[in-house]
Amino acid sequence: MNTTGGQAQDAAGMRAYAEELRATFLRLQEEAPALHERARAVQVTEKSRDGLVAATVGANGELIRLDLDPRIYRRQDARGLADAITGTIHAAVARAQERVVEIFAPIIPADQMRAHIEGDLDAVLEQMSTRLPKPPGER
Repeated sequence: MNTTGGQAQDAAGMRAYAEELRATFLRLQEEAPALHERARAVQVTEKSRDGLVAATVGANGELIRLDLDPRIYRRQDARGLADAITGTIHAAVARAQERVVEIFAPIIPADQMRAHIEGDLDAVLEQMSTRLPKPPGER
């Protein structure tokens, strides 16, 4: 049994694995700042179904602007108005998050970015571990 050949293969595989990790890191380091700036600039406006409510949110889901059409006062339905405002803001936040996912798509897989945005650390770590190549000794 020749263990020297197997060790050389393992060492070569580990070097290739380390180089792949290094290349990925350098790509992230190079591209991420510009993508981050684009993502920070995201603003999305959504309108309610009836067009009487418009909400603009930023990349983090923060409400930037809320516009109410004056025709809204013709209906005296406070609950309906509140629901329309809430639903419109939620739709805008979802679109803003999807826009951020699209921006980072060249360097971060969509499902991993969504998990990150949602704050699901377990999902992020699991997705990262399944995407990394296995070290030669674990293949």
